[in-house]
Amino acid sequence: MTFLPFDQLLPTNYLSACLNNTSATYKYYWLLAILDSIESGTYTISKKNLFAGMITNAWYTVNYFNISFGQFDLIQRAIEEIKDIEGITIDESKDKIFSKLLTSKNLKTNKLLVHFDKQVPHWFLSPWYPGIKNTKEIYDLSQSSFNIPLYRLYKDRIEILDQWIPYLQKHIRLLRDYIYWNLALFLQVRNPNVPDIPNKLIKPVLRSSLLKERKFWDFVFEVNGPQKCIYTGKELFIGQYHVEHFIPYSFVSHNQIWNLIPADKTYNLQKNNKIPRLDKFYNSFFELQNLAVETYRINRPKEKFLQDYFNVGTDISIGLDRKKFFEIINPLVTIASNNGFQYL
Repeated sequence: MTFLPFDQLLPTNYLSACLNNTSATYKYYWLLAILDSIESGTYTISKKNLFAGMITNAWYTVNYFNISFGQFDLIQRAIEEIKDIEGITIDESKDKIFSKLLTSKNLKTNKLLVHFDKQVPHWFLSPWYPGIKNTKEIYDLSQSSFNIPLYRLYKDRIEILDQWIPYLQKHIRLLRDYIYWNLALFLQVRNPNVPDIPNKLIKPVLRSSLLKERKFWDFVFEVNGPQKCIYTGKELFIGQYHVEHFIPYSFVSHNQIWNLIPADKTYNLQKNNKIPRLDKFYNSFFELQNLAVETYRINRPKEKFLQDYFNVGTDISIGLDRKKFFEIINPLVTIASNNGFQYL
């Protein structure tokens, strides 16, 4: 999505220009926080509310998926510090994160939030006031509604202009899509080897069930008997194991069968989103995957899940190749490690 919806009475080109030539993520998350308030029917919005909204909207992308915003990005740095200060889990719900930030009495947390006031609210309006570097002048011009800015800017709040409210309400979904499209492009440049950036910008309401994948592995157990967990060596039986992502879901963001294996329930809960060391676990992982492929090749050659192996360039008609499969797995583990995922 390249352009925002046009309006004859509003300078929508200025709003579009806000996201051009950005060197950090703050403009994307500032506008998302504004849209959150608009959607709730709030048009006079405290700055702290917006700063908390910025952190909340970026929380999952930074903490759960370990996406890099760039070395000097203020939002990423603030999130990493606040996570430790407030003790918020990496995959906490959006509502709880926002509430905790908004009500926090911690001086360090509030200092990190207020720090955005030095750059974000007034520089966001720079397309309306090109060439003006004086912060007070931008405040004054916005308060006079010169050039119909998105909002009037005050010390502790912003006020959405009446002229903009119907436009924002009408096009709020398109506006979100526009922001996320541009944000995905921005982050993909900084994370060139990370898969599926667009699906790592927001926390899904629920992760999809692995019930079908469990049935896939149940059949392997039915044909071959109990199998050993590659992590603990514990013997696994049908109905007494978890289906787990060898490379964390938070990195690959899919449930393809070539990355899923049965594992000890207790260990899987402890593993969380850590990555396995291939020198320790790859051979056992390959043997389990190879057993599954051979089981289905012989007994159910038309099984749909076998297509997942073709998706990563593996020709299972001749079976899994240990070396070629390693050449698929190894770069993913290396990239995940380089992006901050910890080893087991």
